[in-house]
Amino acid sequence: MNSLDWAVLIGYFGVMVAIGVWSHKRVDNVSDFFTAGGKMPWWLSGISHHMSGYSAVMFTGYAGIAYTYGVTSFVTWSFPIALGIAIGSKLFAPRINRLRSRLHVASPLEYLKNRYDLKTQQALAWSGMLLKIVDVGAKWAAIATLLSVFTGISLNQGILITGTITAVYCTIGGLWADALTELGQFVIQFLAGIAMFVAVVMELNDKGIGFLGAWDEPELQGHGEPLVGPYGTVFLLAFLFIKLFEYNGGMLNQAQRYMATSDAYQAERSARLSAILWLVWPLVLFFPMWMSPLLVESQKADGSDSYGLMTEQLLPHGLLGLVIVGFFSHTMAMCSSDANAIAAVFTRDCAPVVWRRARAWSEGQGLRVARITTVVFLGLSMAAATQVNSPTFGDIITVVIKWVAGLMGPMAIPMMLGLLRPFRRSGPTAALTSWATGLFAFWLVNYPVHWNIDGGVPLQYQVSIPLAVSLFLYILIGYLKPEDTPERLAIIERINTDDDGPGGAGAAAAIPTQQGGAPGVAVKD
Repeated sequence: MNSLDWAVLIGYFGVMVAIGVWSHKRVDNVSDFFTAGGKMPWWLSGISHHMSGYSAVMFTGYAGIAYTYGVTSFVTWSFPIALGIAIGSKLFAPRINRLRSRLHVASPLEYLKNRYDLKTQQALAWSGMLLKIVDVGAKWAAIATLLSVFTGISLNQGILITGTITAVYCTIGGLWADALTELGQFVIQFLAGIAMFVAVVMELNDKGIGFLGAWDEPELQGHGEPLVGPYGTVFLLAFLFIKLFEYNGGMLNQAQRYMATSDAYQAERSARLSAILWLVWPLVLFFPMWMSPLLVESQKADGSDSYGLMTEQLLPHGLLGLVIVGFFSHTMAMCSSDANAIAAVFTRDCAPVVWRRARAWSEGQGLRVARITTVVFLGLSMAAATQVNSPTFGDIITVVIKWVAGLMGPMAIPMMLGLLRPFRRSGPTAALTSWATGLFAFWLVNYPVHWNIDGGVPLQYQVSIPLAVSLFLYILIGYLKPEDTPERLAIIERINTDDDGPGGAGAAAAIPTQQGGAPGVAVKD
């Protein structure tokens, strides 16, 4: 990097902070901070939903998969995400929006207290927050890895720089700041992605390698196969099922994008836009990664530095700075949205239970706590980032695929399936049992069983077994021990009624008051 690249990077950081300051004017209460007051346009929500699913892990961990295996990086990652969101645009997006518009909640988990009970809500809230700390920590580690390639600064310094800048703008401006910065980051990503695509095509031409003929080169032998290595059919099916839950709200931050639109139909349009972007745009981003074995030699065994090395080699200064900004934009988009989601969960779901005074917070007090929680969460995730590549967590892609994908299912199934009529019989017993047993299955498969099998448990089973166990028990217990009380059925009907026009909310069944209703949940019309 030279002074021009640094100017681009510093200018980007300045714009992000400025957006946060401007967005501060649009945040008057907790609803504005967490769900944009339900005033976000569907197209902005869709772009924000798409961008909040990226991070620098794509340019490190998945770049390594592309370098080693080829097109399976797209087939087993962005394609199942696109398909999962497309399915969720009908199945989940409208219902999640109705959580805000009809139940008047500000956190995706807030409705669980009435849908199940307080114990279920707290179990999912606290475990989800802990998982997010590890997940976001992996994202900080990924961007710090790239930053170290370009600048030579240490990983911990990179983590501190990116985390601090993100904390400033997302703490000040809330979800509005997240969405607006993600719009800007989308534009930057587009320019940077096109620049890298063109640079790789030109370099291949200079080497006498055609756009399509590259796949016949010895270095790319087998790289055109869609399912190879540990990324086989079982992994693809498991990942599709996981992403169906994760990217439609199971990891909370995407759920907020659906909640931020004005009504259920706009949430559905938002999801469709995100699905299209996930299907098309990653092809442009992945092509240079697929060609990387022809252009660079990775210095790391997992190939995670290949994209960074290729960028340094091919791009002139200025454009190099733009691509580095693209790396930052991915990570900051995802981490800021996660921080906002976790602040919502703590402020709305956890604090009122563990602290009596929190139940009487004014709007101003709740907003201050939300901002403090955002900073604390980012600090904890930055601390977790320093432990990535340690014996406890493993490398970046291990954290993202094994830990996050493996643990997300048991946490997301009660939340997501609890929205749907076919699972109305499943109550708190089914939810808590499926959650706890799924977590136990994750520990069992990844540690005791893994240690006692020659070669270890294959990756596809590490991520799929916890989810399969949770899903099976959630359905089975709901059938054997139905807990569909009138209060729970009324909530389900409220969020499944399709009439979202004038009077639509009122046309839904009234919800009988349940003792100890969750703060902020309207349990009666």
